[in-house]
Amino acid sequence: MFIVAPIFEQSAAGHSITMKRPLKIVEHFIDGKFFGYAVNGTPADCVKIGITTILNFVPDIVVSGINHGSNTATNIIYSGTVSAAREACMMDIPGIAFSINGRTSENIDWAAHAAANITVKALSHGFEKGKLLNVNFPNLKKDEIKGTMITKQGTSKFADTYDTVHDVIGRAYHQLKGDFVNLDDNNELIDQVAIENGYISITPIKLDSTDHEEFEKIRNWNFAEVTP
Repeated sequence: MFIVAPIFEQSAAGHSITMKRPLKIVEHFIDGKFFGYAVNGTPADCVKIGITTILNFVPDIVVSGINHGSNTATNIIYSGTVSAAREACMMDIPGIAFSINGRTSENIDWAAHAAANITVKALSHGFEKGKLLNVNFPNLKKDEIKGTMITKQGTSKFADTYDTVHDVIGRAYHQLKGDFVNLDDNNELIDQVAIENGYISITPIKLDSTDHEEFEKIRNWNFAEVTP
C-alpha cells in the first residue's frame, strides 16, 4: 500500500489540478517511520503524480479517504475525495471514495475496517471502465449500523449565503456558509437518506455525464438553423 496525500486540507477542491506552479513531493514520517508522500497540490494532483512519478507502475486500485464529512448528493461535484477516485477512473484504474458523516474520529476505526472489506469485495467482482464507487459511512458506533445499502446520488444541496465582515480599515470580506436542504427525504435509496437512517451507502457513479434521454430530445431542436 502506498499513501499519497495533499500537504494541506483540501475540502471542496473538486477536480481541480495544478498547472501554473510546480508540485513538490515530501516524504512524511510518523514516529520516525516512513508513512507516505505529501504533495502540495489537490487530491486529483496526488493521484496523477502518485501514479506517474512516485509509483511508476499501475496500482490495482486507488482508494480515496476516509474523508471527514459526507460526500453525498450534489456535494460530490465539489468533493476532492470523490475527485481523486474519479481521477483514477480517468486513468483506467478502479477507484473508490470513502467518507464518514462527521468531523470527529471516534468511529473511524470500524469505518476503516469496513472500507477495507468493501475494497476487497469490489475488486473481486471487478470494475467496469469509466465507473467508480462513492461510499459514505454514518458517524455512529459500530453496533448502531443497520447494514449496507446500494444507493443513488441524491439531489439535496446547500442553500448558500455569505457572512460579511470588515477589517480594521473597512475592507469587506465574505465567508461562505449555508444550510443543508434535504430534497430526498422520502426516498430510502438515496445516499444522504441512507446514512441518516444508519446505513452504509454505496453509490456507483460514472465519468459519463451525458443526459442520454435529453440527447434524443434535443436532436430534434434543429440547431442547424442557428449556425452562421
